[in-house]
Amino acid sequence: MVISRKIQVRLNVLFITLAILLIIVFSMYELGYLEELLTILAKDNYIFYWMLLVGVFAEIVAGSMGMGYGVICTTTLMFLNIPPHIVSASIHSAESFTTAAGSVSHIRLRNVSKSLVKKLAVPAVIGAVIGAVCLTYLGEYYAKITKTIIAFYTLYLGFQILSNAFKEKQNKALKRKTNLTRLGVIGGFIDSFAGGGWGPLVTGTLIKNAFTPRFAVGSSTVAKFILTITAAVTFFFTLGIQHWNIILGLLIGGILTAPFSAMLTAKLPVRKMFIVIGLLVIVMSSITIYKSVIS
Repeated sequence: MVISRKIQVRLNVLFITLAILLIIVFSMYELGYLEELLTILAKDNYIFYWMLLVGVFAEIVAGSMGMGYGVICTTTLMFLNIPPHIVSASIHSAESFTTAAGSVSHIRLRNVSKSLVKKLAVPAVIGAVIGAVCLTYLGEYYAKITKTIIAFYTLYLGFQILSNAFKEKQNKALKRKTNLTRLGVIGGFIDSFAGGGWGPLVTGTLIKNAFTPRFAVGSSTVAKFILTITAAVTFFFTLGIQHWNIILGLLIGGILTAPFSAMLTAKLPVRKMFIVIGLLVIVMSSITIYKSVIS
C-alpha cells in the first residue's frame, strides 16, 4: 500500500515530465528546429547522453540504498574533468527537481517530522550558502587544489559506503544525543561544497543514532530539498547557468528512473550494491586524485 502510493506519486511526475518533453520535441519538429536541437545535444562529446546514463544509474543507487545520488554524480563528473564549481552547481540544479519529487512522496506517506525538518533545514541552508560561495571562488581560482580535496572526500565516502555492507544492525537501545544544528550546518556545507554527501552524513547519522528510520529518511529528504534549492539559487547568482546539457541529462535520467526506484529497493541485493558502488567510487576517486597530482 505504502510502496504503491509512493510509486504513484513518482509516476505522476514521470508522466507530466514526458508530456512536457513530447510537447517541446513536437513543437521544435514542427518549427524545423529538431535537427538543431540534436546538434546542440551532441556538443561536448555527447555529454548530455552520458549524463542521462549517469542520472539513471545514480537514481537507481539512491532508490535502492537511500543515499548516493550526489556522490555518484560528483565522482563521475570529476572523473570527466568537469571543474568542481560546475559539478556542484549542475548536480544541485538537477537535484532541485528530483528531491522535490522525493519530498512530495514522503510528505504524502507521512514520513516527515516537521520539528526534525526545521532543526535540520535552517542550519543546512546557512551551510549550503557558505559552501556554494566558497566553492565558486575556490573552484574557479584554485580548481586543481579544490578538485583534489573533493576527490579525497569522495574517496572517504566510498570507504564509508563499502563499510555499510559489513555493518551489523544498530541496537535501538543505544540511542545517542545528536546535535542537529551542527549536523545540519556541516551537512549543508559539505553537500554544497563537494556536490554531495548529505545522505551518507546526515541520514546515516540519524539512523545510526537510532532515530526512527522512516522519519529519519523522510525528514532528511525534505531538508535536503530545501538546502538543494538554496545551493542552486546561490550558484545561479554567483555563476549563472553553465553546462545546461549536464543539468538536463542528470535531470531527465533521474526523473525517468525515480518512479521505479521504490520497486527496485525490494528486489536489488542492497549489500552487494554497497560493495559495488563503494568500490566504484573508490577507484574513480583514486584515478581523479592521481590525475590531479601528476597534471
